[in-house]
Formats: sequence, C-alpha cells, structure tokens
Amino acid sequence: TFQGKITRGSWATVEGNAAGGFLPNRNFNFSSATDTLYISVLSWEGSAPPPTDLPPNVVVMDDDFFMSELDRNRRIRLFLPSDYNSTDNHYPVLYMHDGQNLFSAQEAFAGEWEVDEAMLAFEAGGYSGAIIVAIDNGGAERINEYTPWVNAQYGGGDGAAYTAFVVNTLKPHIDAEYRTKPEREHTGIMGSSLGGLISHYAGMEYQNVFSKVGVFSPSFWFNSTVYTHSQSQGKQAPARYFFLAGGQESANLISQVNQMVGVMSDAGFTQEELRFDIHPNGQHSEWFWAQEFPTAFEWLFMEGEVSSTSTHLPKGESVRIYPNPTDADVWIHLPEGEYMQSVALYNATGRLISVQDSSDSHIDISNLAQGIYVMRIVTDRGQYIHKVQKR
Repeated sequence: TFQGKITRGSWATVEGNAAGGFLPNRNFNFSSATDTLYISVLSWEGSAPPPTDLPPNVVVMDDDFFMSELDRNRRIRLFLPSDYNSTDNHYPVLYMHDGQNLFSAQEAFAGEWEVDEAMLAFEAGGYSGAIIVAIDNGGAERINEYTPWVNAQYGGGDGAAYTAFVVNTLKPHIDAEYRTKPEREHTGIMGSSLGGLISHYAGMEYQNVFSKVGVFSPSFWFNSTVYTHSQSQGKQAPARYFFLAGGQESANLISQVNQMVGVMSDAGFTQEELRFDIHPNGQHSEWFWAQEFPTAFEWLFMEGEVSSTSTHLPKGESVRIYPNPTDADVWIHLPEGEYMQSVALYNATGRLISVQDSSDSHIDISNLAQGIYVMRIVTDRGQYIHKVQKR
C-alpha cells in the first residue's frame, strides 16, 4: 500500500475534493507488479468558486501571504466585529488554524466550526466583539506545520517555524494593519487535533504573547516531548487553557489530556487556569468542535462580559432548519418534548431584523434580500443559533 496524490507538477497544484477543497492522501493498493490503477481527479485544490455562505464580516486579508519562516505562502482571512467599520474600537484577537473549516460548510473538509455564527450571536447578546484570524492549513504541509517534533511514522517537525511565523510575522502585521488589543492579556490561539497540539505548544513556548489557549482533541500522541516541553517551560505568566475531549475519540485521548493537566498543575498553573471538558458523545469531528467553540471562547475571553450563550444547547441534538438555503419560507423542527418561545432574526452584521414571540414553527423571509442571516431560537430549554441563507 502506497499513499499519494495527483499533482500537476508540485504540491501547489495538487488535486482537491469534489468542492475544490483539501483531499486527504489516497491509498494505492497493489497486489502485483502489473496492476493498473484508474484514477479520476475530482478537482484541483483551490479551484472551487468562492463560498456563498459567508457573512460580510469575513474578509480575505491576503490570498497569498508570505510565510518567511517557511518560505511558502498561505491564505489568511479575518472575522471582523460587526461595528469594526463604524467605530474606533480596538479588539482582542484569537488566532485559529485550519482556516478552511471555520466559517463555510461549502469549503470545509468535513463540516464547519460555525465560528462566524457564534461570534455574531455573542455580539447580539451584548459582547463588544473580537477579531478572529483564520490561517488556512497547508494541505500536504499540514502535518509538518502543526508538529513541533518528528514522529517516526508520520514525519513532521516544522511546528517551531510555523509558530514563529504566527508570532513574529503574522501577529505584527495584524497589529499594524487592524485595530487590535495587542497585549498578551487580549491574545489567544486555538485549534483541534494537530491544531490543538500546535496551539498548546505555542501557548507554552510564547507565554509572553498568548494568555488564552484552546486545545481541542489534541494530538499529544504525536510525540511525548510535548509533556517534557511543558514541564521545562513551566508557568511564566497567568494564562487560561481550555482542554476538550470526547468520549468517542481515541481510547487514550482523555488520559493523555489528564496527564498534561497534571504536568501543568505541577508547573504552577492553578485550577482556575486549567479547564478540561469531557463529553461522552463527543467525536473527533468538526460538529463537536463547533458545538463547544462558544463555551470555550466565552470562558477564555468573556469573563465578566454579557453572555449570549450561557444556555446554549448542543448542536448535535438540536433543531433542524429547512429548507436551507431557501427562497422564502423556513420551518423549524425542535427535538421531541421541547417548545419554542421566540425566534429572533439578525442580518450578517448583527443588526436585529425581527422577533417572533410565539410557538409558530414557520418563518417567512421572502421580503428579505439575498444573503446570510443568523437565527436565534429560544425554547423552554435554552437557545439555538443557526445560519440561514436567503437565495
């Protein structure tokens, strides 16, 4: 069995999935030296049309930002607060990896994190906003960039250079070009899987830069040096670490994260600085990370601020919105035994459009312009946040 992909000469021209996004390595199985394989290329990565499910808050900072530490280029996008262009406010910043998976279901590999919906919902609840910096992964370079140390089977090891890029090249550019709060007290980093590993490494390695770290389903298994590195770095400044694991992930994940929490406790971090959420039904999947992103962001960034998601319900057991996209009518289906109290509709910049205080499950949006809207559904159990696309 061999792994590989089809390219037009280099990794920069690699094949993609049906939507033009990232395609994992193919497995080529040969039973003899004369086997012939027939391969159909679905697309070339990056060839997909721009997604149509993004609010105007999501902007492309640069399609080809130069990563001098790695001698390659990468797309960088930002989520800007809804009042960014109408105020002189400065905002905290969260740096996130796997940018393709954060905002758009149309371009995500296996579902989106729904970061834009969550941030708009926070704003609708009174939060002053934050800038999200979404760094696309490098496709074939993802393993290399998200791993500070080498694994004998999977390689890797460019994580120190990648993290140096975030700290020494990208962050200074963001702070110079956008109205940020550049201090460590207002700066965070977050990711999942290998992105969780590199986020943890960045938080420990650059404690003078990051004080808020989201570590979702981390790949601590990749190299055990992650534990000794954390131990040797120790606690250098106050910080918050949000760890997340699901019961349906790898058998060793929970014990690995518990081990890390123990190492960090021994290094001086307090109980108030370390939070570890375990969900028995959680899987190694974007839907799980999307479900828990609001809780993590709120704990990391919003202590003492207005919260719009304190009664946020898990999307995994949630309502269904259909049809979506829609031309006119939207129907809301709640879980059995749950009763709707009101529905509020916001445009993509966070402005309230309408409120429907009733148990009616039918919403007419035929009079609205085409675009993305955010629907907040309040029930007797709490509230749900969903994105609706008007065609």
